Amino acid sequence: MITRTAVIGSSVGLHARPAAQFTRAAADTGRPVTIAVEGGEPVDATSLLAVMTLGAGHQQAVILSTDDCSGAAEALDSLAALLSTDFDS
Repeated sequence: MITRTAVIGSSVGLHARPAAQFTRAAADTGRPVTIAVEGGEPVDATSLLAVMTLGAGHQQAVILSTDDCSGAAEALDSLAALLSTDFDS
């Protein structure tokens, strides 16, 4: 299992639009990706409802995880970069 920590860049956190963009990107990786707030239980990163219920706010750190296989590090790097984007500006 490999992980990446990302900081939420959206000024209002992972609300509907950034969460939807993130979950689509997570699904597009074709990998079983999870996301969790620090100290919280991981949820399926492809589930819009699960991601929104994390309640991840602006500048909050989240942990992304997936199986360690070819291309996994790049997939998590891409998802972490997406999460750091401010979709509201």
